Amino acid sequence: VQLQASGGGLVQAGGSLRLSCAASGRTASGRTFSVYGMGWFRQAPGKEREFVVAISRGGGSIYYADSVKGRFTISRDNAKNTVYLQMNSLKPEDTAVYYCAAGKPPLQDESVYDYWGQGTLVTVSS
Repeated sequence: VQLQASGGGLVQAGGSLRLSCAASGRTASGRTFSVYGMGWFRQAPGKEREFVVAISRGGGSIYYADSVKGRFTISRDNAKNTVYLQMNSLKPEDTAVYYCAAGKPPLQDESVYDYWGQGTLVTVSS
């Protein structure tokens, strides 16, 4: 499974961005995007990568980091093999490289993710 993240850019504080993560291909065992939970992580300059939000394979369960709750929304379209991250009310502290990843529960745990996208940079100016 290959993941391609896009949608990053420069935005002013209070603005919005929508990230996309498109999946393609299959695993060695023939599994596709729809069997995986999907997560977004981010890494700010000089900091460790951190969990942002995740969605279960069917979309029925969603997990948010406290720092983004109420501002970010994750969704997925299994027909399009794509997961989205709508980011509203952005703050300078949201500045980071955002990574999408595919894995199995527990989805808040970075170690369960088998596949990672290349990252897309989000810069929020004050």
